[in-house]
Amino acid sequence: MSSSDVRERVRNIGISAHIDSGKTTLTERILFYTDRIHAIHDVKGKDGVGATMDFMELEKERGITIQSAATYCTWEDHPVNIIDTPGHVDFTIEVERALRVLDGAVLVLCAVGGVQSQSVTVDRQMVRYGVPRIAFVNKCDRTGADPIRVARQLKEKLNHNPVLLQIPMGLESDFRGIIDLVSMKALTFNGDFGEEITESEIPAEFAELAREKREEMLDTISLFSDDLTEAILGEDSITEEMIYDAIRKGTLSLQLTPVLLGSAYKNKGVQPLLDAVVRYLPSPLNIKNEALDLDREEERIVLGSAPDLPLVMLAFKLEVGRYGQLTYVRLYQGTLNRGDTISNTRTGKRVKVGRLVRMHADEMEEIESASAGDIVALFGIDCASGDTFTDERVRYAMTSMHVPEPVISLAVKPRDKKAEMNLSKALTRFTKEDPTFKVYLDEETSETVICGMGELHLDVYVERMRREYNADVETGMPKVAYRESPTRKADFNYTHKKQTGGSGQFGRVAGFMESLTEGEFEFVNKITGGAIPTEYIPSCEKGFRACLAKGALAGFPVVGVKVTINDGASHSVDSSDIAFQQAAIGAFREAYQRSSPILLEPLMRVVVETPTEFQGPVLASLNQRRGIILSTSEDGVFSNIESEVPLSEMFGYSTVLRSSTQGKAEFTMEFARYSPVPKSIAEEIIKKEREKQK
Repeated sequence: MSSSDVRERVRNIGISAHIDSGKTTLTERILFYTDRIHAIHDVKGKDGVGATMDFMELEKERGITIQSAATYCTWEDHPVNIIDTPGHVDFTIEVERALRVLDGAVLVLCAVGGVQSQSVTVDRQMVRYGVPRIAFVNKCDRTGADPIRVARQLKEKLNHNPVLLQIPMGLESDFRGIIDLVSMKALTFNGDFGEEITESEIPAEFAELAREKREEMLDTISLFSDDLTEAILGEDSITEEMIYDAIRKGTLSLQLTPVLLGSAYKNKGVQPLLDAVVRYLPSPLNIKNEALDLDREEERIVLGSAPDLPLVMLAFKLEVGRYGQLTYVRLYQGTLNRGDTISNTRTGKRVKVGRLVRMHADEMEEIESASAGDIVALFGIDCASGDTFTDERVRYAMTSMHVPEPVISLAVKPRDKKAEMNLSKALTRFTKEDPTFKVYLDEETSETVICGMGELHLDVYVERMRREYNADVETGMPKVAYRESPTRKADFNYTHKKQTGGSGQFGRVAGFMESLTEGEFEFVNKITGGAIPTEYIPSCEKGFRACLAKGALAGFPVVGVKVTINDGASHSVDSSDIAFQQAAIGAFREAYQRSSPILLEPLMRVVVETPTEFQGPVLASLNQRRGIILSTSEDGVFSNIESEVPLSEMFGYSTVLRSSTQGKAEFTMEFARYSPVPKSIAEEIIKKEREKQK
């Protein structure tokens, strides 16, 4: 079999969805049916084992996925690399980096909850990376399940073009199996774990609905195939192959979303989903991957996936396991063998590949080589997440992934000397693994401050410090990442003079500062006639940038500033880089005081899903927290409330929400934008910060 045939068979897929839609349960079933595991374990870990893919102790206890886990299996001669991703928005970087390297995805939706807030976020990420997807409507056995409504929501809420390829035989406790609209056969799943699939004629009670839905399906997919359209119009026989080809074309062009259904927990509908992954999702050969050629001013290059081309691969995830640092890589072109020397295009460092492994959650198998399209892991490679490696025949860089800025911080303090050493080891590892987890030392308080995407994010990391590193730490109150910004235009004209025997320092900078609607900082040079010599212009910009770290209002970073310089003066002997940096710093401070600066706070997009009977208390709880309600929608028994709430008001909200809804509501929260703090609250914050600084 030629190498292109092998790569034509490879599928790199991610499984992503809203919290508790059943992603990890589905992955567990896939591993069972592909003979990767020989016993099925419960995600909630009731049997003390927990799901294969949730291999961290914390994941087993909480029943949630924290790190995306990679595994490899084979379905009908097709090698399938699967990444199971977290649903919680706090771990959004795990989803980002998985989608960056995947060719296709399975979007899992709950048959009761439908398209939920996190499904929207995940879908947005898939659109960003142009990932074709299949939708799997899970939990058809639960009370209130309605997969046809969920397919409708895909169209209304996500602008997909959904096409049902199956309909359920019964629902809720009566869910017996599925009807395949392509083969027009009823499928039931028998045996202890649903491993025996029985095909039969469609029961009479579902025949009419099946005919109607098949017509709808053919109508939708015929747009993607002339042969199929001709067969329908000419009333010729329509073959299954024609239907498969049309669906594949529509899916790969991102203009169609095939919808399948089942219940992973009850072992129904998983094998047909695997068939669909192989049939409709792309192989590495169907995807156009681009890199930037660093030798040609970052010109875009389309990568070919042939194994004899120069090697190009991306390190998309780092993990420090029990065997040292593991680097997950996706090969885009070329071949990688054990013992090869590879080069990091960011640092220029060369390194020899010692061990090459294929991962299965936290277990691994040694392999000799990997080629384009494979996802494998390397040992002992020192690099950062997002680095590109080549075999030095080319200098390419893969475009990096989108990393959101952290919005919440927390002071951590070790209790003793031993804890201090362990804490520093833990922080070094976590910052390397997770680009959204940042650490810095607060110079005023000498505290170590960790920053992340939300309370749960930091909570998990603190817990991991205690467990994995035995670092006994105390945590302070969570802190919000406030910002400052000017609101009015303010002129500056500042002269920096210093005479201390020998050559002095002299520089004059003049211009104006104004607020910037988008972005953090913009520097505009409008100097004419050499009032400031060209070589000192970068020094002026450097001086202005140095002032952004700490504003004069309350010591928070300054954003939304546009500085324009239009005049100045220099001295033939006394002017220097330092002199103009100091002049720019003085000019910034002078203008900033007069620019009426205000305080900005992060607003979070908060979506609460609650039974309709608790809608009143939930709305009240959001209003009390200075929330702005953007929309409310009711879907049968559930209400969906979308709002924008300041992050500072959201601490401890999960407890309040649980107690006011008898534990039946859940919420997700992600950063939306920065917004001015109301005057009375801003005054309090400024007063507090200034007292701290005294």
